[in-house]
Amino acid sequence: MRNALAKKSDSVNYALLLPVFLLILVGFVAQYGAFHADPAIDSVRPLLKKQFLWTLLGLGTMFVTMFIPIKYLWKSTPILYSLSLFLMALLIKFHDPVMAAATGTKRWLRLGPITFQPSELMKLGYILMLAYIVTRKQRSEGPSTLKEDLRLLGELFTVSLPVFFLMFYQKDFGTSLVFISILLGIILVSGCSWKILTIGFSITGLLGVSGILLVLTERGQKILSSLHFKPYQFNRIHAWLNPFEYADSISFQQAHGLTAIGSGEMIGKGLTNLQIYVPVRESDMVFTVIGEAFGFVGSCALILLFFYLIYQMLICTLHAKREFYAYITTGVIMYFLFHILENIGSNIGLLPLTGIPLPFISQGGTAYLANFIGVGLVLSMYYQNEKTEISG
Repeated sequence: MRNALAKKSDSVNYALLLPVFLLILVGFVAQYGAFHADPAIDSVRPLLKKQFLWTLLGLGTMFVTMFIPIKYLWKSTPILYSLSLFLMALLIKFHDPVMAAATGTKRWLRLGPITFQPSELMKLGYILMLAYIVTRKQRSEGPSTLKEDLRLLGELFTVSLPVFFLMFYQKDFGTSLVFISILLGIILVSGCSWKILTIGFSITGLLGVSGILLVLTERGQKILSSLHFKPYQFNRIHAWLNPFEYADSISFQQAHGLTAIGSGEMIGKGLTNLQIYVPVRESDMVFTVIGEAFGFVGSCALILLFFYLIYQMLICTLHAKREFYAYITTGVIMYFLFHILENIGSNIGLLPLTGIPLPFISQGGTAYLANFIGVGLVLSMYYQNEKTEISG
């Protein structure tokens, strides 16, 4: 009995769990600071209690995900992808009109008293489906050829098209970029010919530069407007480029966020001494709490903690014994990496605001729960020691 428990204990990746639990603690600290500094909030306790309940749900979901045998995960992947796609499709009829009016996006699904973001669950279903397709290709007999590589890319883009179509309907450009980063990351490690990858990434880079040029020119904005881009999306670019020029209007959030981080100087002003008002500080702008309360030192410590989290996930990927898990962890890494870089980058003025939350630090919700499931998928690789065969 003791040997069996020791064996199970060795199957748990504690090196990955350590940064997760530390980030959860930092999240509670940041949430307390954000709520305490908000003049509209009378009591911090019920909000922290809600965050605690989300954390319990997330931890439970993470460990349940870890226990799922790979053969069941493999067989259920197409179902999970289809279910996630179905939930996103429900937004066409059942999106929350209040949140849509407030944010300009239709990403919140309202079913009676329940409100959540299906796109956050779709990210995980999408990762699984891409990993499923690439693994099936790798397991097929015969050497890889240019024709087979093109067929693989065709399959990956086929399952991606409905996702991007629904994201276009939601008008959620920031979350669309998360899906793109996941897709590019898995394609990069899929074993496709370097010639195809070079051409593909060159086209992607060209499209990215073209998009920036379109946003920055009047004629380009007219073209994007015809494609249903909204004025608030252009305003985010202007606010990013000139935050203090529009500090009283479209860049109020960015300008105050930068001021808050700068005011923290080297070691910060303390968690209960946050003096600069920043809207949505508990979510999209949560890094400003760390910057103002703990200064440059605290901000660097948090960034290093995130780097350690990504490092442990990379170690898991490199030691994966099954292709399916290797591609899943690659997708999860790209998911976390984009969230971290975009959120912190937008808070310090390097990138435009896109409404992307900071993993384990931003206020609990569907995105918070998805963080735990993503880690659970990586932990599952270590826990599932049996040589279970997958088929499909």
